Amino acid sequence: MAKLIALTLLGMGLALFKNHRFSYQTRLNALREVQPIELPNCNLVKGIETGSEDLEILPNGLAFISSGLKYPGIKSFDPNNPGKILLMDLNEEDQTVLELGITGSKFDLSSFNPHGISTFTDEDNAVYLLVVNHPDAKSTVELFKFQEEEKSLLHLKTIRHKLLPNVNDIVAVGPEHFYATNDHYFLDPYLKSWEMYLGLAWSYVVYYSPSEVRVVAEGFDFANGINISPDGKYVYVAELLAHKIHVYEKHANWTLTPLKSLEFNTLVDNISVDPETGDLWVGCHPNGMKVFFYDSENPPASEVLQIQNILTEEPKVTQVYAENGTVLQGSTVASVYKGKLLIGTVFHKALYCEL
Repeated sequence: MAKLIALTLLGMGLALFKNHRFSYQTRLNALREVQPIELPNCNLVKGIETGSEDLEILPNGLAFISSGLKYPGIKSFDPNNPGKILLMDLNEEDQTVLELGITGSKFDLSSFNPHGISTFTDEDNAVYLLVVNHPDAKSTVELFKFQEEEKSLLHLKTIRHKLLPNVNDIVAVGPEHFYATNDHYFLDPYLKSWEMYLGLAWSYVVYYSPSEVRVVAEGFDFANGINISPDGKYVYVAELLAHKIHVYEKHANWTLTPLKSLEFNTLVDNISVDPETGDLWVGCHPNGMKVFFYDSENPPASEVLQIQNILTEEPKVTQVYAENGTVLQGSTVASVYKGKLLIGTVFHKALYCEL
């Protein structure tokens, strides 16, 4: 049955390829090269060598960083060891990280493979960290409670659901409530590859709560980063291979209504939102071909965009940082704190810059 479906998809793909809009190389932006844009004072973060795919900065300047992602078809510099969650204090001058210990008898550290992350702080100031995990190439969401004094994470729960088969990123709207992107429709690796190659745009966004799980947006060509506005009224979704960020209005029943989309000349990955200004900060891949087909002699570039006033008719998009891969390879996320910019990557290092 799987082969029959794949052959059907192949036939569809041959027809689609007659139109250049569906070209694989176009979707991967394969011909783009970046013109460097430097910031005045940048330093690589000590202790990050195998990725910093997603990050979240708390109001007090503590940053959680997911590291060591193993993702099919993507380079890994440490394929034989589990991933980890790192902690960085952005108030300190020494830009280094600490690996957070994980406690909880039911959590399997040996298969930990963290991807997107999100935090939620409750009315008692307890901080919960939700982590997309891919143990044995599956998808779960792990719920942790941050224990600041012990510098550790207490594992509370593993969340699985049939509508969460290929989770990429999440944004928490409660301790056990979140929106999540699924970057593929199919579970089978063979069908996944054809889905991506043919640009079927069948990936989707899910709302999850312990009492209700449902699809709230669909039709994406690789749904990727997701985040929410500071007032909680709007949800932002990055569509990686369509080079778009979509804006949705969030309703009281957690459904989403599409408002607008912005197009870019880059592959948009994770989205961070400045809690004070509402600006979006986006880690991007100028040339996706270099990410999915890694060559150390011609590494993937990095790019950071700032989007101001996204809800207006004329949002301001600024290319804040760009580099050809000699310093930072494959940027996936960028976030700001007190005039500093922290940039993460899918499998490489992390960079800390002054704006």
